[in-house]
Amino acid sequence: MLLSTVLLQAAAGVGLSKVGAALGAGLAVIGAGLGIGKIGGSAMEAIARQPEVSGDIRMNMIIIAALVEGVALFAIVVCFLAL
Repeated sequence: MLLSTVLLQAAAGVGLSKVGAALGAGLAVIGAGLGIGKIGGSAMEAIARQPEVSGDIRMNMIIIAALVEGVALFAIVVCFLAL
């Protein structure tokens, strides 16, 4: 009786960890998508206001987008490690 209870609790814990990892990975991807979209939109507005500095704005936009992608990838790896 005790062994079956322990096994059921272990199985339930594994199921919840998979759900948590999936939700965490999904939220990380959604957050990264929203962040990069906001970066791109703001960069386009800035270039429209000051076209003479479009090269600097574009370079900063790419650097910031790469940092956001790095953080999202790190979050996804942590979610997979939670499995």
